[in-house]
Formats: sequence, structure tokens, C-alpha cells
Amino acid sequence: MNPSRDKPNAETGVTDEIIAEEVQAHGLARRIGPVRRLYQWVLFWAETRHAAKAMALLAYTEAIFFPVPADLLLGALCLGKPRRSFHWALIATVFSVLGGTTAVLLGGWLRHYFTLEDLGTVLGYIGLNVQRLREADAAMKGEWGFLAIGTSALTPVPYMAFSWVAGYSEMPLWKFVLASAIFRPLRFYGVAGLMYLFGARAKAFIDRYFNLATVLFMVVVIAVVVAVKYLRP
Repeated sequence: MNPSRDKPNAETGVTDEIIAEEVQAHGLARRIGPVRRLYQWVLFWAETRHAAKAMALLAYTEAIFFPVPADLLLGALCLGKPRRSFHWALIATVFSVLGGTTAVLLGGWLRHYFTLEDLGTVLGYIGLNVQRLREADAAMKGEWGFLAIGTSALTPVPYMAFSWVAGYSEMPLWKFVLASAIFRPLRFYGVAGLMYLFGARAKAFIDRYFNLATVLFMVVVIAVVVAVKYLRP
């Protein structure tokens, strides 16, 4: 990638300036060189004719093991051509749910060979220790499993880890897919909708407040569900 190039890609409209802005918006990339280089490598594909394939591959692998969030590439592509935002969101949604479903199947397979402590060792690099995995496992097996998956699909809570735990905990696959199909699009289409309506002006809001907004939205959803369940006559 040539840092001096400022002409946007004809297909995606992405420039090196957009890539630099997207990397700068992520704290880990600003502070840690290897993370920054990984983010730059992912975003490089937004400037090529393979952008759609890269979006699909990133959304799929991020839901299984890859540490770079799909929002990174989605944001750059939406900035490049806001009018195509929903096109990119559709790709991200479909392949993210497919990736999560794959992780569920793999988690179910791991159940026969590894303990929850072993899984905690593998997923510890994203901050999910054994205690958190036990809590997630209990949630998946209980009545709140659907909302647990919905929370991870919409908010910054790691969707990847919850997908693995859902499989390990033997959550019904239909329940996982339904929760993902409802809440995962809310995240990606939320970004796409803001970009479609406001273009580059939406970037500052997304960088600062979008994650907070998704958390607050999910809190309201959970509060409504609890109220209906426990407060109705």
C-alpha cells in the first residue's frame, strides 16, 4: 500500500486517509505496533477489487477466531461510498452469522475432548477467564441463553467467545441462529444506516458512542423482557 496515494479506489471509494482514520479510532492499534499493522493489512483490502470477498472472510473468521472486528472494514467501506453501506452490511451480517454457527458446531465438538478450563485457556487472550466462561455456560443452559447471544451479537461483548460457549453448552442451534439473525444485523445495519444518512459526519458518533448505544439498547431490551416475565399478572 502506497501511503502517498490519495485517489480513491473506483469501486469502493476508500482512500489511504480513510484507512488511517479507521486505524486511529481504535485504541489498541494506536498503542501497539503489531495490532496497528494487522489493522492496516485488513484495511488494505478495502482499496482493492477484492473488498467484498475480504468483508465476507473477515466477518466469517472474526466470529470464530480472528481478533480484528468486522466493524473495522465495514466502517471503512461505508465511509468510502456511504450509498453502498447496506450492501456491505448485508455481507457482514450473513457471513458473521455463518461464522458464529461454525463456532457453535466446533464448540459442540470440543465438548467431547476438552474441559471448560481448557476452553478458558484458549479464549483467555480476549479476557474471558474460566470464571466468566462458567457464568456464560450457565446462562446458555438457562432461560437467558437467547439474550446472552443477543447481547454478544449486538454489543462489544465478544460474539466469537459466546458462539464457542453456546456450542460447548449444547444450546439448540436454532436458538443461536435466531438470536444472531435478530441482533447481529442491528449492529452492522446500525453502522450502515448512520453512514447512509449522514456519511462521514457519522464517523465521530460511531467511534465515540455507538458501542455505548448498543449496550444501552440491550439493557432496555433485557429490562423489558424481565418486566414482562416477572411483573405481569
